[in-house]
Amino acid sequence: MGELASALDALSAVDLDELGDAELLDRARELVAAAHRVHAELTRVVRRSDVRGASEHDGATTTRGWLRGVPRISCAWAGDLVRHGRALELLPATARAYAEGVIGPDRVDVIAVIVTPAHLDLARAQGIDVGAVEAALVQLAGAGTHRQLQQAVGDYLAKLDPDGAEPDPATERAVTLVQHPDGTWTIGGHLDAVGGQKVATALESVQAASRCAGDDRSRAQRTGDALVQLADNQLATGDLPVLRGVKPQVVVTVPLADLTGSATAPGAARTATGATLSAARARWIACDAGLTRVVLDPDGLPLDVGRTQRIVPPHIRRAAELRDAGCVFAGCQAPTWFCDVHHLLHWAHGGETSLGNSALLCERHHTKVHSGYRVQRVGDRWRTWRPDGTEILIATTRLRT
Repeated sequence: MGELASALDALSAVDLDELGDAELLDRARELVAAAHRVHAELTRVVRRSDVRGASEHDGATTTRGWLRGVPRISCAWAGDLVRHGRALELLPATARAYAEGVIGPDRVDVIAVIVTPAHLDLARAQGIDVGAVEAALVQLAGAGTHRQLQQAVGDYLAKLDPDGAEPDPATERAVTLVQHPDGTWTIGGHLDAVGGQKVATALESVQAASRCAGDDRSRAQRTGDALVQLADNQLATGDLPVLRGVKPQVVVTVPLADLTGSATAPGAARTATGATLSAARARWIACDAGLTRVVLDPDGLPLDVGRTQRIVPPHIRRAAELRDAGCVFAGCQAPTWFCDVHHLLHWAHGGETSLGNSALLCERHHTKVHSGYRVQRVGDRWRTWRPDGTEILIATTRLRT
């Protein structure tokens, strides 16, 4: 790994403006192949970790969860690494081409479909040599376009089961919501034909009802507004499922001075998911919202209830949710509504029911903490230790010698 880091440092030190156009393009082509090889090796390591259940070492339930929490990669990428690792054990020709840098993860993703259990069963029933099919697809993947590969796999699957049952719509639906550091969100995913039509019809109805003369919003802007309006309508009706004993609601914390003042004050307010809002936007939200006063002690923490009661009252839970924004166990990204409020020092051992003695933990990690793992708030951040006393550290720096 040290040699790899040194090689990357050497590459990044080259002044690209000194290269000619042909040299620049050659370099890009070679780097694509190198990136494929690195990605292939990462997939191999992830697969071995998955087989061993190595994520348990850091208190994670799954390899995918560990990838999201410790190296902090996206949910989609983590899922692809695990899925590709499993598929490549059944695709030796694809694995070789991947390791040699001939194909990349995008082509692996397309070919992997042919070895799903259902497709393998159909191939065996018809006496199809899946290895020969794979070899042909790998050859096409190395010489053809991505679209050509998709079409070839699609043709194979169609001929494999021409009279098969309609697929379950639930398996064709996936939507991701990703929040960025500035608080904005990116939505991605895909829907089956019927489900997509339902969503499109609902959004179209809201768009049509909100249009007026002089509306200069783009189609995409109107769709975005319609989606938010649908969420507003559902939240307002009160019919959504209850989360941890609390009706779903948008929570924004803002100092009283900013709420009652007139300055825009960027970054004055904070949402339950950790995004920051301006005081002006917080006042806009407060125009149609319920307000809860939180009284703080001289240290800026909500007042506790001492040892007069063991069960954490709603106002202490709300304070913990605002402070922790989710499970505090290292690498976990479980939201507040998945979490219990844990007494750092058990109530039976003299621990107080207070914010300072509380931590949000998801069910999985709440069990872990009661089984030898330990969490502790140090300064303004949470730290986690394994039963053997070693700390679970989150990746924050790039590879370097």
